[in-house]
Amino acid sequence: MTDKELLYIRTVAEERSVSKAAQKLFITQPSLSQCIQRIESALGTRLFTRTSSGLILTYAGERYCQIAGEILRIYSDYELEVSDINNLKKGRVTIGITTYLATYFLPVILPAFHRNYPHIEVYVLEETSTQLEKDLASGQLDFALAHLSPPPEDLPASGVTFLPLHQDPFVLTAPPGHPLCRDAIRYPGEEFPRVDLMRFAQEPFVMVTRGQRIRKISDMILGRAQLNPPIVLSTKSFETARRLAARGMGVTFTPRQYLDIFGSQDPGEYYCIDPSYNPYWTLGIAVPKNGYLSRAARSLIEQICQRFAEPSSASKLLAHPSWETLFHDEGGTSG
Repeated sequence: MTDKELLYIRTVAEERSVSKAAQKLFITQPSLSQCIQRIESALGTRLFTRTSSGLILTYAGERYCQIAGEILRIYSDYELEVSDINNLKKGRVTIGITTYLATYFLPVILPAFHRNYPHIEVYVLEETSTQLEKDLASGQLDFALAHLSPPPEDLPASGVTFLPLHQDPFVLTAPPGHPLCRDAIRYPGEEFPRVDLMRFAQEPFVMVTRGQRIRKISDMILGRAQLNPPIVLSTKSFETARRLAARGMGVTFTPRQYLDIFGSQDPGEYYCIDPSYNPYWTLGIAVPKNGYLSRAARSLIEQICQRFAEPSSASKLLAHPSWETLFHDEGGTSG
């Protein structure tokens, strides 16, 4: 049993197809089929059963994949440890991040990291926040940049520790000159004038689709305001929702930080929301509770903290005792 064989079986199980798995693994279908046959012959049992919906694992196959996953995680941790021993002459950091966060963060962070660690491979997995939590808990990621909802739904997934960087407020996006926004009031310390959300009880909203974290928080804001406005359109893209709102199709909620990605195109007008509605999410670094973090991963996390954590809390965050536990470093240092 080799690490390559373990990876082959798990990929076939995920894809439910030898041909699709072969494409994902960049090998030929006959080679993959022969490999599976060799493994099954050596074990003396079938690992897959063919059904109308594709290949599914037998009970023996399920146990094989469970054990394979454990072995691959152990081996991955070993590779990271060897990288440390070799003074970062080679290695890999696997980051999970949402697509829009990647657009905002990676061009700022990765060039400097590459200059410091030119031989460290950085693998970026772009997924939804929900999927990233699952990938972290299963040990597939070193860490993830993700958002956490405000209370009472502010608990990370089981097996994941969340270290907050800063809160990012949601703003109301409306077309220029919207009549319901004319009486918006400016408050000291707020970037935009604050609008009375109760005025929008019957106003059409453009929303992202259900199941996305932006939608969950948007629904929470409306729920706290006891509003049930008409939803005229749902889309997977917050940017599509923002642009439609800017052009007058309705209004929408947009995370403030995301305005810096595309905000110059189809600019609308933006308004703060009463803080009593908890209109924000928290950006942070999520790490598996029992995972090993290499020196390279720690360095990348530290760069992110120093660049994006609130100035008053960055040093406190890096010095927090929880980091000592997460780093699994003798004496609790990060060097």
